[in-house]
Amino acid sequence: MDRVFLDANVLFSAAYRKECGLLRLWKLSEVELITSSFAAEEATRNLSTDAGRGRLNELLDKMIVVDEPLSRPALPPGIVLPEKDVPILMAALQASATQLLTGDKRHFGPLFGKSVGGVLILPPATYFGARKASDESTGNPPSN
Repeated sequence: MDRVFLDANVLFSAAYRKECGLLRLWKLSEVELITSSFAAEEATRNLSTDAGRGRLNELLDKMIVVDEPLSRPALPPGIVLPEKDVPILMAALQASATQLLTGDKRHFGPLFGKSVGGVLILPPATYFGARKASDESTGNPPSN
């Protein structure tokens, strides 16, 4: 089972429009969706409408929301992130996520496709592509 941690920008995008393709994440089988209170608060702050905030709350109700790590451990060797992104990676590590999905190409882009502390960092489209390829290779019906 995948334990997929969602960054604030993924939460924001999923809640911004009620027909967003990212909503497929909540329909996948064999997937636990996780985020942090830090990411949820950031997404909430950036949503400008009550409808968007309402959709976000509905999505969060279907997820595991973990607290931000109490202590700020050092990043793994060789990993450089802006201070605002450190809590996202640390929460994913603390939650034992298998993947961290983010659309933040500027800061997480150099880590796309790499595993940090056991967490594979991917943009959502790459995750969906890997799921589809896995389903096809095993003969399972596609996860919707």
